[in-house]
Parts: sequence; structure tokens; C-alpha cells
Amino acid sequence: MNITEVMTSNVETCNLKSSCGEVANKMKSLDVGVIPICEDGKLIGLITDRDLVVNGLANNFNANTQISEMITTDVITGTKHMSVEQAADIMSQHQIRRLPIVEDGQLIGMVSLGDLAVSNASNKEAGKALEDISVPAEPTK
Repeated sequence: MNITEVMTSNVETCNLKSSCGEVANKMKSLDVGVIPICEDGKLIGLITDRDLVVNGLANNFNANTQISEMITTDVITGTKHMSVEQAADIMSQHQIRRLPIVEDGQLIGMVSLGDLAVSNASNKEAGKALEDISVPAEPTK
């Protein structure tokens, strides 16, 4: 099964000038935990609910702070040509729960573990990916 059959298209995005409050409100209204950050349609990063807390609130940033200071820019991506199994393998290998799908740098969709789980062909892969993602990280000293 091709990833385009399970990915979410028309993904809502924000840009580098978006504020923490704007991003948080968008997450709330969409009931999502991640918002892609794009400039002219090009994916340049992601911001998660965890980023807002750990990189934002914990550093005394407020709702008006631009998110450019707290986004993740080293984003693992997939392509529209990959299979559901390949996407699950990438998510498992990199321990990520969401995979942006890009074409020529442009965001065209987003795949989550939930998307993989609803695909009958990928239930096993989604379970394996979740198992690998859920392995605790080694404690830092």
C-alpha cells in the first residue's frame, strides 16, 4: 500500500513568525500535537506540543514569543513514492510518531502512527514502530 493512501493531505501549517499562542491555539482547534512550519510551502521544521512546553514555557517564553526559537529543524521526511511499510520502518528507526511527506521540499502530507494503524496492511508495522518508538531512551548523565 502506498503512503498517499493513508496520509493526511492539506495539512495546516504555521510559519516562523507565528507566535507560541497562535501555534498552541491551532493545535487545540485541530486536536493535534504537531504543526509543520513552512515558508512558501517548503517544510523548514516542526513544532510539537512538547517543544512549546520544554523549549518555550520552561525557558520563560510567553504566548507572544515567535516559534522560530523553539522549532525542530532536523526533520526526518518521507516521499509520496514510499510504501506504508517503508514509512513504518523509518518511523521505527528514528523513533518518531509523525512523518511529514514532501515532494521537492514542499509539504504534501503527514503520516502518524494512527494513520498506519488504521491500514489493515500496516497493523503489524504500526505495532512494531510503536514498540520501537516506545523504548525508553538511555538516561543522560
